Amino acid sequence: MKPGLKWAVVCAALVSTSMHAAIFEDEEARRAILDLRQRVESLKQAQQTGDQNLQKSIEQAAQAQRAAEQEVTQYKQSLLQLQSQIDGLKQDLSALRGEREELLREISLLQRSQKETLATVEDRLKNVDQRFDKFEPTTVQIDGLEFEAEQSEKKDFDASLGIFRKGEFAAAATSFSNFLRKYPNSGFRPSALYWLGSAKYINRDYADTVNQLKAFMALSPNHQRVAEALLTLGNAQVEIKQPKDAKKTWEELIKQFPNTEAASAAKERLAKLK
Repeated sequence: MKPGLKWAVVCAALVSTSMHAAIFEDEEARRAILDLRQRVESLKQAQQTGDQNLQKSIEQAAQAQRAAEQEVTQYKQSLLQLQSQIDGLKQDLSALRGEREELLREISLLQRSQKETLATVEDRLKNVDQRFDKFEPTTVQIDGLEFEAEQSEKKDFDASLGIFRKGEFAAAATSFSNFLRKYPNSGFRPSALYWLGSAKYINRDYADTVNQLKAFMALSPNHQRVAEALLTLGNAQVEIKQPKDAKKTWEELIKQFPNTEAASAAKERLAKLK
């Protein structure tokens, strides 16, 4: 081969190699650019998605804040309504207290007037009783008993019983005790002993209750109030730590008066005593 031709072939080969290398480099660059573009596009999409999520979170937070503000507003309104109701109730209570005080004053005046009227009536009755005391004894029927009694005797018994019925039990006990001393042989004596024992029981004088009720039943075993007396006697015996005696008393009550209310009460108390 001629030297000139050989050099030409070598140059052609070099040019071809250079062109091939340049083409390869361009292809790599295009691929890199495409890959970069895809990354940029992915980043943009990710940023858009993040922005959307952030916007949603902001909107949700704003909605939650508005809801909380509404709840706070409603709560404040409820508190205001409640305070208004409380103020109204305070006013009503104040008015009721005023009415109560006024009623108490009126009651006090009425009681004073009643006491004055009763005192006047009692004075007149005393004058009338003094006249009747000169008359013959009258026939009295009480608790299944019938006997003759003086007017003053009957008056004193009725007065003692009236005190008991008014709930003044200490005064009633004193009154019945005075009656029994004043009229030791009175036909009212059994009933007076019964009511004295009952008054003593209510006043928690249990030991004397036992004494008075036993004296009552010994004096008048067929009296109409024996069943009630046995029930009260058993109660008093329990109070003074005599459960065995109370048991015997209630058993005797159930035996003698099985169909009475007192017997029913005694059965219940016996069951608890056991």
